[in-house]
Amino acid sequence: MKEYSTRAKSDILDFFKENPHKQVSASEVFKGLEAKGSHLNLATVYRNLDRMTDEKVLIKYKSVDNSSSIYQFAESMDGHDCYNHLHLKCRSCGRIVHLECDFMKEIAGHLFEHHGFTVSCEGSVIMGLCKECGND
Repeated sequence: MKEYSTRAKSDILDFFKENPHKQVSASEVFKGLEAKGSHLNLATVYRNLDRMTDEKVLIKYKSVDNSSSIYQFAESMDGHDCYNHLHLKCRSCGRIVHLECDFMKEIAGHLFEHHGFTVSCEGSVIMGLCKECGND
C-alpha cells in the first residue's frame, strides 16, 4: 500500500505526537485540530485515521461501550512498541500506561500454556484507575 503524505495527515500526526499517552476519538482529534485553526472536515479526519491505522501509525480500539472507535499513537515518543504489549488505561483521566515488563511475558506464557490462548496485544487495554486518580 502506498503511503500518502498530506497536510491533513501531517496535522493529525502532530496532534498524536502532542498526545502520545492518550486514546482519543475522531471527534476529539477534529476538535483539537479545529482549536489550532485547522480547517479539516470530520470526513477527512476519519479517512486519515483509517489510513494511519492501516499504516500502523495508530492503533484503533473500540470504546468501552463499543459505540465508537478510539485511536492511540503507536509510535510512542519514548520508545514503546505498542503492538507488543498491553496497555492500562485510567478510566478517570484517560492516561495510558504501557505494560512492558517481564510480567507481560509471564501472563502471555500462562494464558497459552494453561488456556491455549495466544494474546494479541494490538487493541488490548486493561481498564482501571491510575495511582493519581485512585488516591482521590
